[in-house]
Amino acid sequence: MQIVRRYWRSTLATVFLAIALAAGFTVLQSPTYTATSSVFISVESGGTAGELSQGATYAERQVGSFITVATSAMVLQPVIDELGLDLSVMELAEKLSVSSPSETSIIEVAADDESAQLAADLSNAVAASLQRSTEELAPPGPDGTRLVSATIIDQAVVPAAPSAPRPTTNLALGGLLGLLLGFGQAVLRTVLDTRVRTTDDVSDLTDAPVLATIEHHEPSQVANRAATEGGGIQWASAEAYRKLRTSIGFVGLGGERRSSMVITSSVDSEGKTETATNLARVLALAGERVLLIDADLRRPAVGERLRIDSELGLSDVLTGRGSLQDLIIDVAPGYFSVLPAGTVPPNPSELLGSEAMQHLLATVERQYDYVLLDAPPLLPVTDAVILAAQTGGAVLVSRSGTIRRQQMAAAIGMLDAANATILGVVLNDVPASLSSTYGYDYSGEMPRAI
Repeated sequence: MQIVRRYWRSTLATVFLAIALAAGFTVLQSPTYTATSSVFISVESGGTAGELSQGATYAERQVGSFITVATSAMVLQPVIDELGLDLSVMELAEKLSVSSPSETSIIEVAADDESAQLAADLSNAVAASLQRSTEELAPPGPDGTRLVSATIIDQAVVPAAPSAPRPTTNLALGGLLGLLLGFGQAVLRTVLDTRVRTTDDVSDLTDAPVLATIEHHEPSQVANRAATEGGGIQWASAEAYRKLRTSIGFVGLGGERRSSMVITSSVDSEGKTETATNLARVLALAGERVLLIDADLRRPAVGERLRIDSELGLSDVLTGRGSLQDLIIDVAPGYFSVLPAGTVPPNPSELLGSEAMQHLLATVERQYDYVLLDAPPLLPVTDAVILAAQTGGAVLVSRSGTIRRQQMAAAIGMLDAANATILGVVLNDVPASLSSTYGYDYSGEMPRAI
């Protein structure tokens, strides 16, 4: 069922295409009429019950031979001559279907043609020719009479309606074939698709819990702006982030439950900065004192997302060019503060792994309930691994359908190699068809201060 939900569009398109092709085939197909006549094969035998039984058995065995004879030149050439057909024996045979109902001595001759009258004439003419040929081929008895005889018991009549095409049958078969092909392509794409899309995909790669799934919303649905904008903020995914806040409260942070954690991803553009800023907001709304540090010293984005204009920040504190307390910006005084990235340094990895960084973390962990570090992606650089080893753990953000399982496995392996705690995974931008969340959305009103 999950496979169908994931690929329902392509499956439905395949069904519609198959039905359309079946409809086109039906429209283009010329009407064909079928007429059927019946010939009874009998054997002359004695009058005793045993002789009659033997004769009936012999007749049934002979039926198979006469079915073959019915499409031979011996039977069909006289028909061609009689009706003046411009056909070869083989071409005429293709218009015929000769069969016998099971365990009977009856041969049914069905003829197909675009003309209803000609279909009936063909069937009757072949039946009559078969009758004559049967008597010619039958062996004579002791008294000179033929042991096998053929009798026409049903004459073909001119059919009133065509036997083909059958619109209802064709459309039904087209729909069934389309459904099978659609489901088949969905299964094949699922087998060949190695991208991380669902919580099951995540569970196959790590024992760490899925902390939250953030459902995909169109840009028009999302109003995610900074506090500097007037009024409150409608947040389309507020409930999902509240769940993330609750999950963070339940997972044990590394060691003695340090309050700091790294928010990172495997590759770029998976939504780590959005997750970090929104998590900081919901934690602050719950009355927690939160510090969000932009630790992505290569491509800082927190300041831009929160509309904070500051050229100095973390890198300047670590190099002694600024004071920590002076460079922390209060977004919501007493609850939500931000330390921007600051000047982009030439050696970000060395700065993040320095004693100055360890001292900074020890200081802010005493001052805040939660310290969130927005770090660079794991696979391109080692910055996030360095930070995760110094903090309570890492939250790995993965945008549904963006990375392959091998990439996430490699990112998880990097954290494990550094003995960093993986607090959990946030599956971001999950399509509604794959979302396992409630069947309805909550929306939250963000206070102006946050």
